[in-house]
Amino acid sequence: MTTAPASAHTTVLLDEAVDALLHAAPPGAADDEQLARAADGVYVDGTFGRGGHSRLLLQRLGARARLLAIDRDPEAVAAAAGDPDFADPRFSIHHTSFGQMVPTLAAAGVSRIDGLLLDLGVSSPQIDSPERGFSFRFDGPLDMRMDTTRGESAADFLARADERHIAEVIRDYGEERFAVQVAKALVARRESGNPVRTTRELSEVVAGAVKTREPGQNPATRTFQALRIFVNAELEELEQGLSAALELLAPGGRLVVISFHSLEDRIVKTFIARESKAVFDRRAPFAPEVAMRLTALGRIKPGETELRANPRARSAVMRVAERTDAASAPPPPARSRR
Repeated sequence: MTTAPASAHTTVLLDEAVDALLHAAPPGAADDEQLARAADGVYVDGTFGRGGHSRLLLQRLGARARLLAIDRDPEAVAAAAGDPDFADPRFSIHHTSFGQMVPTLAAAGVSRIDGLLLDLGVSSPQIDSPERGFSFRFDGPLDMRMDTTRGESAADFLARADERHIAEVIRDYGEERFAVQVAKALVARRESGNPVRTTRELSEVVAGAVKTREPGQNPATRTFQALRIFVNAELEELEQGLSAALELLAPGGRLVVISFHSLEDRIVKTFIARESKAVFDRRAPFAPEVAMRLTALGRIKPGETELRANPRARSAVMRVAERTDAASAPPPPARSRR
């Protein structure tokens, strides 16, 4: 297995995200009274990672505030437990997924929050750890699970799924034009008695099946993304987390979501747009409108200075919305998982 250099995680849109949560800067800057009230609120970092956003939040929050962090990666939870910055009575961390926020927070005695941050995707320590199997840059077991204590690895999925299912995953979650060819090659290798079990083996199969190259991009990029999203049910979890936000956020509470690829951002954009519009029932013209539950506040991308310091931030998009005082409605059905 390839040994990777130690990775230092650089938090993307650090100040911008914390400012947005605490009403401290555009979009939606507040007055002094609102700022003081926000500083003593209850907040959730739904994707703790290595704690960049949480660390700054604790520095900015007041003595009466509370910060609950969530991460499904046991290594992230262990990192928080061993970091003196998080030996803070205002802070707690929970080993679960942010899609399970409602029961997790209820068990902690929390039913309303003043802000939710979701920084989606994988962290640098996950990408740069060969044994986690997230990257084609290192040779390691083809795992890709964010929570290594449960679920099916990418290698196990490829060892049992039929060709059609593999092609659908790679096409739908990786937007790969050669999904069918990649799936055929993977199944042919498996049927020869040599299924892919490592990141290097997967990269080699994909390189042989993808006939054209995108400038500056490894041919395995889209397939690795697709398998990671599928194995971790990332899009389904995102939809669950967004629905939970409507239930948990108090009026005036902020939703801040940082996405790194178009599939995620499309879900967030559509969700905020849908919940930011009053709905009229055209079949009952005299019925009252269904009030909007969110106010869309803006979209922010990293600036040139951040991009020079951290090229991995280049695809990041942060969207911010604020909860109105409209009542919550039952959540829509969750996305079905093929």
